[in-house]
Amino acid sequence: MPLSVTGRETRPRQRLGHGLRTVSDIAKLAGLLAFVSGAALTLGSDGASAQAAGQSDRGQARKAAAPKSAVAPKAAAQPAPAPTGKPAERLLVEAAELIYDNDNNTVTARGNAELHYGPRTLQADRVRYDRASSRVFAEGNVRLTDETGAVVTGDTMELTDDFRNGFVDALRIQQTVEMRGQPVRTRFSAPRGERVEGEQTTFESGTYTACEPCKNNPETPPLWQVRAAKIIHNNETHIIGFEESTLEIAGIPVGYLPYFEAPDPTVKRKTGFLTPRFITSTALGSGISTPFFINVAPNFDITLTPSFLSEQGILGQGELRHRLDTGTYTIRASGIFQTTPSAFLPGPLGAGDRDFRGSIETTGQFYINDRWRTGWDVVGVTDKWFLDNYRVRNSSITTDYFREAVSTAYLIGQGDRSWFEARAYYFKGLSSYDWQKEQPVVAPVIDYDKRINGPGFLGGEVRFEANITHLDREATDFQAIPRTGSYYFNPTVNGTTYSLYETCTTFTRSTCIIRGLSGSNTRASAQLSWRRTFIDDAGQVFTPFAYLRTDAFFVDPRNSGYQNALAQTISTTDSDFSGRVMPAVGLDYRYPFVSNFGPLGVHTLEPIAQVVIRPSETHIGRLPNEDAQSLVFDDTSLFEWDKFSGYDRVEGGVRTNLGAQYSVVTPSGWYANVMFGESIQVAGVNSFRRGDLANVGLDSGLERRESDYVGRFQLSPNQNISFVTRARFEQRDFTVNRLETGVIARLNPFAPIDLSMFYSYYAAQPLLGFNNRREGLTASATYHITPNWFVTGSALVDLTHYLDVRDNFANAYTSYLANPVGAAPVYTNPGRANLAGLSIGGGYQDECTTFSLNYIVSPTAAALGVTERNRTVLLRVELKTLGEVDLRQNVNIASTADGIAATR
Repeated sequence: MPLSVTGRETRPRQRLGHGLRTVSDIAKLAGLLAFVSGAALTLGSDGASAQAAGQSDRGQARKAAAPKSAVAPKAAAQPAPAPTGKPAERLLVEAAELIYDNDNNTVTARGNAELHYGPRTLQADRVRYDRASSRVFAEGNVRLTDETGAVVTGDTMELTDDFRNGFVDALRIQQTVEMRGQPVRTRFSAPRGERVEGEQTTFESGTYTACEPCKNNPETPPLWQVRAAKIIHNNETHIIGFEESTLEIAGIPVGYLPYFEAPDPTVKRKTGFLTPRFITSTALGSGISTPFFINVAPNFDITLTPSFLSEQGILGQGELRHRLDTGTYTIRASGIFQTTPSAFLPGPLGAGDRDFRGSIETTGQFYINDRWRTGWDVVGVTDKWFLDNYRVRNSSITTDYFREAVSTAYLIGQGDRSWFEARAYYFKGLSSYDWQKEQPVVAPVIDYDKRINGPGFLGGEVRFEANITHLDREATDFQAIPRTGSYYFNPTVNGTTYSLYETCTTFTRSTCIIRGLSGSNTRASAQLSWRRTFIDDAGQVFTPFAYLRTDAFFVDPRNSGYQNALAQTISTTDSDFSGRVMPAVGLDYRYPFVSNFGPLGVHTLEPIAQVVIRPSETHIGRLPNEDAQSLVFDDTSLFEWDKFSGYDRVEGGVRTNLGAQYSVVTPSGWYANVMFGESIQVAGVNSFRRGDLANVGLDSGLERRESDYVGRFQLSPNQNISFVTRARFEQRDFTVNRLETGVIARLNPFAPIDLSMFYSYYAAQPLLGFNNRREGLTASATYHITPNWFVTGSALVDLTHYLDVRDNFANAYTSYLANPVGAAPVYTNPGRANLAGLSIGGGYQDECTTFSLNYIVSPTAAALGVTERNRTVLLRVELKTLGEVDLRQNVNIASTADGIAATR
């Protein structure tokens, strides 16, 4: 190992006549650097030791004229042998003084001593090597930095000559690790640390924390720390053991464990127990989940989570994750043999008649090559309530309100200008309103999209789109208009009557619509389109376009089964094969006027006109409509060639779309946009005037020759504030039929507040089953009291709930008059504003701790059929690098219909 030395002054303590030893003896100090691998327990390195032997200096010192302190020439640096099998490393020693004491057989580097060995650096006020005892001492502001940036500090360090055993006084270790993409700095400290056989480091009376010390008062205890009588770090197993450990919050002991161990922060995956989760529930009782993680291989792991429940027994859960060269897959399974099924309502309201309940979920995605991939996301449950009753995490659930578990498998291919996707779907309804027989099985759904440059003189872009969809449904999905409160089943449990699965009272075209038709339905669609944009010298933009759409339907209605035959009384569906062809030509015209007003910004006024010429749509109301029911007419769909949302419907007739928009962009960052327009049916049959089996098109604003007006206003004064309003107005008197307005704002630096507020209004659409207007408000805000403390809240307000309560009472009272048995229904006025959802809470967050406490009122009535809102208190505490705990407590005081029995 080559040795380089910088020393300004050499002081022999006694006689100059004795031969000086070469400073290459200080090469022994190189092994001190190996101590970082053992002392820095957060690194988890193997702590390979190094040993360098010094050689005797054969030169003699020149006699100096000065009596005590003479400046001697630099001694020749002699190379020390490198460890076997490793390349030679150069040890660089820098110090204000290098002192050789031949009588005591020591060599000392003093005054800002600094040793560099490869990527490691040792700094101290004084470093001394005692050749007689073969020990190395570093003292005074000792600081050791390794190649990862980890820093070990102490008052003194003492090592044996093989550097496998040693001590550090006033030890402090600091290291930066990464967690969830964020850097976290960990700290260990101890009055004394001991290194044993190069593999194990022991800290007496040690502490550990991931919190930064207080800048103004570093002696103040951190927000949290673990204090232990002994902390043992094994570099080989990368395990940290804590003996007689106490968790302190702000210096106050709050928890005690006689012993626990955890992997050091360098370990990303380690077999062992994870943070437990505590459970409390009326139906489940009290319990605890104890996850156990098994690291099978770097790309393969298993997590087993038994949950011990006082009321229901043991819930077993397991998860397998496996990453391969071409993709990944996961499998999750859970199950329980219930000891108290009666804690849940009986079927069809709950799973009280089941002993075994469980679920299985699997996901996967694999890349076939750089253009093709395949995968799946599949879930199966024994009953619709299991996932919620037992709080089983499931990624396939769509929303928190209208809930369903969606299973899908897919094959996707992508080219430079093409796209292919094939999927299959299975929908599992999780709402009390969902009847599984009405849910379709959709397989396959195949989409293909290809774009090429237009040929020859045509130019522009040619696009080919194709779709094939097949689905099966066991029972027809009926809905009454207006909704009369008619249901398939009305079971009574414990004196409470529940309504399940909506249907119609009378099955006629004017009183009943069909959301989904029973039987088998296959459709194949293809569309070939062309478009090209021309801009003349005046700046006018002309975009001619044309398309040809073809559809083939193969329909096999199922008339057997409960009420399925009644669909024929509403509309006669074309059976077997039906074809549909829709050619179209059109022109899109825009003429933007642009002016630059300097500091007032760039202003653009753009009139827009579009005409689409095509024949009338055929087979309206005689073909199923499964994928084109979400028709919304607003500013975003005004200039669509076909305003239907899916392939089952196609817009026909000659239609003109007119509008204009005005935009402003200023140098200071302001942006504003206003848009207004309408759509006019010029000739042919208006596709939106004649409703299909689901009445799509009616009450849409497009059903008359001249449509409703649509508009948009958007304003963003800067990047922190955004305001947008969309509206649809009655064409005759400007009555608002649809309004959505909202603002998102971050008020910094004026105020430490983040807020959002949205208001929605939808006029009644009785022909679609919405007898009353729908109106609501949602708002949320977060106030940052300090950079660490915050309070937050959100609310969902239903402003028309009282109208539904009134109608339900009217239906119930009418039924009572027809059959006056029992007590007459009593009307309870719920008030004009109904608080459908609420969340209030607060918390604290810094570099090492996250704490939050929230009270949540969820609008679960439509999701789970509950008779009151779901009230939950949620507490979450995370001590970074140690773990996190989530506690959830349901605080409902009344019975619910989510599968939990009202009485026991």
